[in-house]
Amino acid sequence: MNRNPHPAGTASSTRTYILRGACYFFLAFGLLALGYAGFVVADSYAYQTIEMKKFEPQGLPSEPHILAEGDVIGEIQVPRLGLNVIVVQGDSRANLRRAVAHLSKSALPGEWGNVTVVGHRDTFFRPLRNIRLGDEIRFKTRQHSFDYLVQSIAVVAPTDTRVLETSTGRDLTLLTCYPFYYVGPAPKRFVVRAREVDGSSQEQPAGENELKAPTTGQLSFRGNPHTGASQ
Repeated sequence: MNRNPHPAGTASSTRTYILRGACYFFLAFGLLALGYAGFVVADSYAYQTIEMKKFEPQGLPSEPHILAEGDVIGEIQVPRLGLNVIVVQGDSRANLRRAVAHLSKSALPGEWGNVTVVGHRDTFFRPLRNIRLGDEIRFKTRQHSFDYLVQSIAVVAPTDTRVLETSTGRDLTLLTCYPFYYVGPAPKRFVVRAREVDGSSQEQPAGENELKAPTTGQLSFRGNPHTGASQ
């Protein structure tokens, strides 16, 4: 006599409950991930919109001040690519989510040296995949507009820090991760180097730049401009 007539049915019901629970879990996880992604996009868009409206060039020089983390420096424009994005001080994760970031120990626009700006490859700096030699890049602050022409485009290893070194001219370096369509942390860096056009901006006497770097020291790049991650 069979005293356990429904073992197969019991096992089948257990598997059904487990599969149903797993489906609900992954559905909830997917909705949370989608919601977070939507929040990030909306937050960055709102930040850019607000700061663009607040950012208006001023004719008169302001008092020099030391830049703090997250301060708005200006905006970068690449007219041919339709790229127009706010630049903030410091490459924290929060800054890179909302804008592109000026490396705090690199030169500032109008100074001699290498102005270094980093950004995410899948948001603000995605248009750089189509940049060309000779393209114009404009870095606008509240007092001045600095024009640069692209001189070189390169793909380098993330350990190649030569792209962050200072220069004897007035250069601008735009840095993001590469390949642009890579899923996950991208293995290389995409580097655009440009030089300021002679006479493109009004010269300022020494010590009268409206923006001042916080300190001097060795240049480093903490952040890693791929989606929501650091290495």
